[in-house]
Amino acid sequence: MSSKPTAEARDIQEIDRFLDALWAEHGLAQPTLAAYRSDLLQFSRWLAGRRPLEQADRAEILSYLADRNRPGSSPRTAARILSSLRRYYRLLVRDRFREDDPTALIEMPRLGRPLPKTLSEQDVEALLAAPDEDTALGLRDRAMLELMYASGLRVSELVGLLLHQVNLRSGVVQVMGKGGRERLVPMGEAAQNRIGDYLHSARPDLLDGQISDALFVTRRGGTMTRQNFWYIVRRHAQRAGIRSDLSPHGLRHAFATHLLNHGADLRVVQMLLGHADLSTTQIYTHVARARLQSLHAEHHPRG
Repeated sequence: MSSKPTAEARDIQEIDRFLDALWAEHGLAQPTLAAYRSDLLQFSRWLAGRRPLEQADRAEILSYLADRNRPGSSPRTAARILSSLRRYYRLLVRDRFREDDPTALIEMPRLGRPLPKTLSEQDVEALLAAPDEDTALGLRDRAMLELMYASGLRVSELVGLLLHQVNLRSGVVQVMGKGGRERLVPMGEAAQNRIGDYLHSARPDLLDGQISDALFVTRRGGTMTRQNFWYIVRRHAQRAGIRSDLSPHGLRHAFATHLLNHGADLRVVQMLLGHADLSTTQIYTHVARARLQSLHAEHHPRG
């Protein structure tokens, strides 16, 4: 005669059913599924057999979240837990295992947006000077770094540029951004000169007789990728002595922050970055403000 499964065992079966449904419907990666499993199992154990996981009510969920809100805990952890529970109970309602969603009226914790890491102007100058311009690869790298900093392109936009999108005479780059939105971005004289040098000598050497529409090409004449540029940035950052964990996107952050530091209008920076919503650009004002405050404290006699 088989023994009746324990409350925890029944909850585990329910969690497995939920995870199987997520995987089948959305193809979520195993680490994501493992995170859902962990959050649901911990809540099941907190319930301690008082009732099955699928029958928990709003008061119990609020008590659990309050219990997890210990000193030093992150609001992001609470938000992640609530997100896991919300997805679980919504699936139960959809599949008619219960009539109500106990998480429906629970608000997500307010999360402050993390400030993007950026480089000082001195760091940028050191990074731009790092490539060896006596080599074809060095000329290419310098041109890519100069254009990235001068125009604030996304990495995908930079590596995907075609020859016809760059007008050296007018000093602009034609960019196809997110959502198919096209914009013209000025590149500045320094970037114009570096790209001109690269096109004149380095690019033909790298192509070695091959034909390509891509503006920037690899050592063997192939198409540049995001990963290629990531290695380029990391290599030259080390050579420049930049110790912060710099990503290629850091140059885009520096472009926006330095423009604002020097008085650029926020709407103009929004247009240059290709942001559809001004609120996306406004995060850079916090970075710029923090920089201005530190400069004031350092140099003002009453700072």
